[in-house]
Amino acid sequence: MGLDVSILEKKLGVHFGKMDLLREAVTHRSYLNENPSWPLPNNERLEFLGDAVLELVVTEELFAKFPSKEEGDLTLYRAALVNSKMLRKVAANLGIDKVILVSKGEASDLTGRGGETLLADAVEAVIGAIYLDRGYEAAKGIIKSFILSHIGEVMETGGKDPKSLIQEVAQERYHTTPTYKILDESGPAHDRTFRAGLYFGDELESEGVGSSKQSAEAEAAHRLLKKLRT
Repeated sequence: MGLDVSILEKKLGVHFGKMDLLREAVTHRSYLNENPSWPLPNNERLEFLGDAVLELVVTEELFAKFPSKEEGDLTLYRAALVNSKMLRKVAANLGIDKVILVSKGEASDLTGRGGETLLADAVEAVIGAIYLDRGYEAAKGIIKSFILSHIGEVMETGGKDPKSLIQEVAQERYHTTPTYKILDESGPAHDRTFRAGLYFGDELESEGVGSSKQSAEAEAAHRLLKKLRT
């Protein structure tokens, strides 16, 4: 079949018995609208399954890792680990954004907010494919390696995203509201890089770089948080 997913398979470190499951996991519904002859279904059923497996594994691991934490804290940590921003980062680490099959219109927005959701869904679909092909323990291993490995940064922020935390800090300490400005963007249309500035009033406090405006702003907030803690 036309789509080579061997690089993704290698990055996952999982040997698929049925490679078409992995191809299905990276087939978005929009691609089928433009390519009706593609022989595989879209990834929505695998996403449905993978979402359930992901939530169970993360819940199980957090429950075991933090025996003294209350339900509210565990819920916050889990939400931070499985939200679309985190899974978008995982998708980039795995190179899913390089192999996913989408329509031309969706391909032009992979770095935007719509692309974030699309790629997060694909990560869940890949987990579903691994679960079907190799079983629960293999899926659990992938989740631990690529998602639960971010628990340190989640603990740093208490499960809140950096922009929300910076807003709290800015209002509490400086009685101001942070603002963001895109300072620069470069690269071809399908692979843009953005540089964002974080300001308190007119003062530039931090800068961040990312593949979308949102991720560049989040990186600027994350850098300022680290600076404020030192």
